[in-house]
Amino acid sequence: MPKLSHLDEIGRARMVDVSDKAVTKRVAIAQGQIRMQPSTLEKILSGRLVKGDAFTVAKIAAIQAAKRTSELIPLCHPLPISNVEIEFDHDAKGASISVTATVSSTGKTGVEMEALTTCSIALLTLYDMAKAAERGMEISSIKLIEKRGGKSGIWRR
Repeated sequence: MPKLSHLDEIGRARMVDVSDKAVTKRVAIAQGQIRMQPSTLEKILSGRLVKGDAFTVAKIAAIQAAKRTSELIPLCHPLPISNVEIEFDHDAKGASISVTATVSSTGKTGVEMEALTTCSIALLTLYDMAKAAERGMEISSIKLIEKRGGKSGIWRR
């Protein structure tokens, strides 16, 4: 059985010691989706939600989430985030919005958790912004798409 890095020799949770790891540029990309009724999508796209511009608020919330991931995920290291990019794409036929979050840092450990958190918070914020129009929206398919940097190099889904 492979050794789990977040467990010590007797199975207790621990933060991984990264002090001997090399400092490299780290990048992670995560994606997710929120599905809704076509009328809700149209309200979001046209900026006619009661709460205002959903995309701007979701982008700000997502950037804030990237910077605070270690406060939310107990064994994450606090990282100096270099850049956060959030892209929104919509599918009118499928009545959905996809979020792609790209997070980068120069450090000793990867930013996968930051990218996943960033994507999740963007989606949750879209839900919050549009819930007055529809409570039945569905968030799904949050996943890591790619990670680069460190000794393991590049991983792509």
